[in-house]
Amino acid sequence: MPEGTAATKPLSRRRFLIGGGAGFALLAGGGATWALDRFVVDHVEIGDVAAYEATQSVGAVDTTGANGTFTDTSYSSEYCTIDISTVVTGSGDSTVTYYVADVVLTDATVLRSAFANNEFGTNIVEDTSVIAADNGAVLAINGDYYGFRDTGIVIRNGVAYRDAGARDGLAFYRDGSVTVYDETATSADELVAAGVWNTLSFGPAIVEAGAVVQGIEDVEVDTNVGNHSIQGNQPRTGIGVIDANHLVLVVVDGRSEGYSEGVSLPELATIFTGLGCVTAYNIDGGGSSTMVFNGSLVNDPLGKGQERGTSDILYIGG
Repeated sequence: MPEGTAATKPLSRRRFLIGGGAGFALLAGGGATWALDRFVVDHVEIGDVAAYEATQSVGAVDTTGANGTFTDTSYSSEYCTIDISTVVTGSGDSTVTYYVADVVLTDATVLRSAFANNEFGTNIVEDTSVIAADNGAVLAINGDYYGFRDTGIVIRNGVAYRDAGARDGLAFYRDGSVTVYDETATSADELVAAGVWNTLSFGPAIVEAGAVVQGIEDVEVDTNVGNHSIQGNQPRTGIGVIDANHLVLVVVDGRSEGYSEGVSLPELATIFTGLGCVTAYNIDGGGSSTMVFNGSLVNDPLGKGQERGTSDILYIGG
């Protein structure tokens, strides 16, 4: 869900039902039943994702018992290294605070995805930290909020869940490479056969060939109700690629005066080029922007220290 439309996103059932403004008017009008079904009611397509994936030949490296070493800001095991840094720029109302996780993998399948409540469908949400804990994540960020829409190609942990191409997606391959691709020019089955391990469907791509993509400040991710443009200074989450099996995960806090005002998409892209990324991709932001490390919240969502439910996470499993 784009960063500028927090009021229409299913933050939680209770908040949506009692909230004011547009949400209240929508529910009070003739579209109440439609709105509840579209934004609030869980639509579960797969009730036990773990069991479903167990029936597939996903071929992931087993990180059980990795016995990695933690510090306050780092992790190291035979499967990956993680280094987390905090960056503060500007001052006063122009302060920006963001968090960078530099991740190097020895096997690309260590980067995994998990769904809220271990279910696949729409409007199913849990906090990033809860999903992370349930899956033994060392590091986790919010995903693309696939459950807000019914379009896009959704491949997670080598398994195809949705095949409805609509936009530019991001594909993570088993060989450690990562590419931006046109969802409408392929299929989920073709991608899995080509070695795709995970996909994200949000965008836009903000860095390509090491340069900031022009025109990203004018992009609209979707055109459905309540899902508008993603311009302006916002909290944001993005993923950058330095090299095969070398990723950078960035979470920018925002909408918090004196702590962090957030960044525009071009500014987010500049963060990634400054980190040496050849590719970077924007995913769900706003109040969803969250980083969790070793069981603790790293960032401060909206300056309130409270997470907002999301439908999925990307995480490092050991």
